[in-house]
Amino acid sequence: MTVKFEPRPDFIRSMLVLFALGFRPFFLLSGLFAILSVALWVPTFAGWLPLNSYYGQIGWHSHEMIFGYTAAVIAGFLLTAVRNWTEIATAQGWTLAGLTIIWCLGRILPFLSAVLPPVVIALVDLSFLPVLVVGIAVPLVQRGERRNLLFLPLIAALWLANLLVHLALIGFAVNFGDRAVLLGLDSIILLIVIMGGRVIPFFTERAIQGTRIKRWSAVEWLATGSVLAFVLAEFLFIDPRVAGLFAGVAAISNGLRLCGWHTHRLWRVPLLWVLHLGYGWIVAGFLLKAGAALALIPAQFTLHAFSVGGIGVLTLGMMARVSLGHTARPLKVGTEMAIAFAAINFAAVSRGLLPIFYPQWFFEFVILGGVLWVAAFTIFTIVYVPILTQPRLDGQFG
Repeated sequence: MTVKFEPRPDFIRSMLVLFALGFRPFFLLSGLFAILSVALWVPTFAGWLPLNSYYGQIGWHSHEMIFGYTAAVIAGFLLTAVRNWTEIATAQGWTLAGLTIIWCLGRILPFLSAVLPPVVIALVDLSFLPVLVVGIAVPLVQRGERRNLLFLPLIAALWLANLLVHLALIGFAVNFGDRAVLLGLDSIILLIVIMGGRVIPFFTERAIQGTRIKRWSAVEWLATGSVLAFVLAEFLFIDPRVAGLFAGVAAISNGLRLCGWHTHRLWRVPLLWVLHLGYGWIVAGFLLKAGAALALIPAQFTLHAFSVGGIGVLTLGMMARVSLGHTARPLKVGTEMAIAFAAINFAAVSRGLLPIFYPQWFFEFVILGGVLWVAAFTIFTIVYVPILTQPRLDGQFG
């Protein structure tokens, strides 16, 4: 007797919803990958689990946090935002599914380096961002969205950093490997400073009636200009004191910017305070960079205020907020997500600050930070799987 397989209608419906708009698959994949990658990294770091990858053990962790996890969040955000800005459809359906497959292959193939040529692994991973750029550039150009075209060179810088990582691994530009990772991280920080300057004040004014954000023209220019100067100085290996000077200016200007956004009422709204704290970690990261340039702290302790704090906290908060807004749900989170927001901030403290003051406990702080990170994204994934795979509450497309 032949058994005919018939897909369940609810499964098909979920797949159609999942690939309706960019934030849905990429935020879901980001949450899952955030859990899996750090759950693998912590026992690898501790020496309990061998990790054989094309990137090496240390290299895999840094590469995948920047060009895997964060690139997926950026893709989900921009594919969704560009559709809003232009009212022109971005990748959806099979096109969006194909883009997610490219991203997934970029995460899987490095573990097959024993049977695949390095060039194949590199080309697959490097194809993701160019396809994304085409997907957002076409509607931006068609609508003449000049203000938002600046995201294209930022993504190009991120791609260049990834290219240099792969070239170093293959045997070319071997001296650029570490600088390439820093360029990738710093490019994302610059993107966050630009986008955060737009959305965090907007979300704050929308959520708290009567709030008026304070903006100062000179501070706005310095907040972005100093970060751009810092990115170039750190990548080009100018005297570290020059990069440290720009980092100090970036810390002061972005700190003033954050003060202008503040209202005491935001601490009652988890979807706001998580974003403000995330931006605060960016300020802290620049303070640490300036301190390292003055030889006040070791340079290796300056990265995780940016990565776990700035990127981790802000991306978790943005995914939570954007997913609710674009599925027509109330812009409120429950106790579970408030705990997740607290956990990711404590992870940043454990990974980005405590080792500076208690280096003898470095190993334990890394383990604790990893556990808190995994806990935060586990909560996010459990809470948001139904939201990301079910239709909008208002019945509209998206």
